[in-house]
Amino acid sequence: MFSSGTTSSLAALLLLAATCFAQEPKTVPEPKPAPEEDPYASLPPKRAALERMISERGTPEAFEAAIKKAREQGVSDQAILEARFLYHVDRREDDKIAAMLPEFLRRKDDFKIEQSEIFAVKEDWLAVVEYVEAIDALKKNDRDGFKKHITEAFWLSPRQASAFAPHIDRMRLDEAMRTVKIDGSIKLPSLLAKDPLELATLMRDRKALLLHFWSPWSRECEASMPDFKVTATELEKHGVAVASLLAESTPDAAKDAKEIVAGLGDKPPGVWLLDREKDSLMRLLRIQNLPTMVLVSPEGSVIYNGHPSEDGLWDALSKLAPEVKRPAVEGH
Repeated sequence: MFSSGTTSSLAALLLLAATCFAQEPKTVPEPKPAPEEDPYASLPPKRAALERMISERGTPEAFEAAIKKAREQGVSDQAILEARFLYHVDRREDDKIAAMLPEFLRRKDDFKIEQSEIFAVKEDWLAVVEYVEAIDALKKNDRDGFKKHITEAFWLSPRQASAFAPHIDRMRLDEAMRTVKIDGSIKLPSLLAKDPLELATLMRDRKALLLHFWSPWSRECEASMPDFKVTATELEKHGVAVASLLAESTPDAAKDAKEIVAGLGDKPPGVWLLDREKDSLMRLLRIQNLPTMVLVSPEGSVIYNGHPSEDGLWDALSKLAPEVKRPAVEGH
């Protein structure tokens, strides 16, 4: 649905933008855009293929094509495994990281530092093995297993703490949400209409309610609005109500928000509301980053709380409404 990168130990490589030239009306034909320069063109073929593979963050097809070319140039299986790991981490694909566990375990004792492209010492490699085991435990709801492996990962490689911490936050958030219940009688001010709206009216005869917390002052929120429109339209077709809640309640925020919503067309999907100042839903749901999606059952229980791009949202939706298909949007 939405794309969002994750910090990794490997610095991102920048591609040079193509230069565009202005067109003279009616007299000068529009020139073709200059092709993107290949930053690896001057490298030996094997090294160039390896760098392209490690830096690839496009579609799965593009990534597999980069792996194929790297193999053809003799890049080691160790480097390919590391590149695959980074690709899935940056795309927040925990299911695919967990699926890599058997291969990581097979290579755990055969790791060769001279074949590694991202690890400086063996302890960093062993920490990643523990990290993958922790993700596998997390997917199995094995809290003790997760705590054991993530603690060992920290011990082996404190420098990678920024990669480990979000999963600890995720487990704690999931545990906190088990005791939260949304009161359907809550009335929230409307961004686009005069009268407030009661949440129960949205959930009536619906399979679930998706709360979309956002801000017009978040670049990610604004950039993801076209994707949100596609997703919200798909969900409403299949009985899932959608409500977007503006995080800030100031007049300036509301003004800027209306301008962004107007860009979605005459009939923007769902309803557009303001979070209440006292006992805000953002505080109740422990929301710290925007955008955030919260999927709520008709009874008010929290089914999912997290970033829109995470697979967990669509796993939860598929159980409620199997006919819902994840729209093909940028980054997926």
